[in-house]
Amino acid sequence: MPVPRRFDRRPPERDQTRVNERIRVPEVRVIDDEGNQIGVMKTPEALAFAQERELDLVEVAPEARPPVCRVLDYSKYKYEQAQKLKQARKHQQQITVREIKFRPKIAQHDYDTKKHHVERFLRHKDKVKVTIMFRGREVTHPERGTAILDRLAEELSELGVVEQRPMQEGRNMTMMMAPSKAVLAGRADVEASLDGDAAAEPVPTVGENGDGAGASASPPIADENEAGAESSSSAPVADESEAAPEAPAEPPAETAEPGDGDADAAVS
Repeated sequence: MPVPRRFDRRPPERDQTRVNERIRVPEVRVIDDEGNQIGVMKTPEALAFAQERELDLVEVAPEARPPVCRVLDYSKYKYEQAQKLKQARKHQQQITVREIKFRPKIAQHDYDTKKHHVERFLRHKDKVKVTIMFRGREVTHPERGTAILDRLAEELSELGVVEQRPMQEGRNMTMMMAPSKAVLAGRADVEASLDGDAAAEPVPTVGENGDGAGASASPPIADENEAGAESSSSAPVADESEAAPEAPAEPPAETAEPGDGDADAAVS
């Protein structure tokens, strides 16, 4: 039989600040709404003092003897405190620590892939913990791990700084890298300088090399007569005079001679 779920029946936590009638001590030290210290007063008198000004009596230092209370608008006070806390969280910079692991006998392709990951983490302003994992008798050659870490730190010197030098911890060697000042400042030229090596060179256009033939030069356009001849090589088109011969001219009508009669008709 399943165990029934137990519900938390405790009421939600409310504001623990003691205000007005919630102040139970016999006397308090009062500060008015302008910041002036009034002095030690009986709690009912301090409460009446705040009510005359249509404000609240708020306990701001409960540990003091006697407790310190201020006369103010409590709703406005809570709003201002929430805004201050929000601004403090907004300006607080959270640093995330990422970890990536290498092997002392790592291949070049795997090294380039992991190096790209470290580069991406640093650009996102995260700290990176680089770990070299030794197995078996590899731990007797720590210089291999040191060489890999030093090489990585040198190749990424524009993006990160070494916060903790390579340190051997059992079978692991670790190094901590932090984003450089250029990355934290958001300089765009850092990424441009790193990506510039992989950028392709511009393709030369026609005439750029001086000989009129470039890599992106379009093929020369043939003459119209040559293009027409190539396109119709299967069925050459004859000249106009051959394709449409002119009709023979009509010969002049011959005059009938006497005695021929109707036999000699004019050629039409």
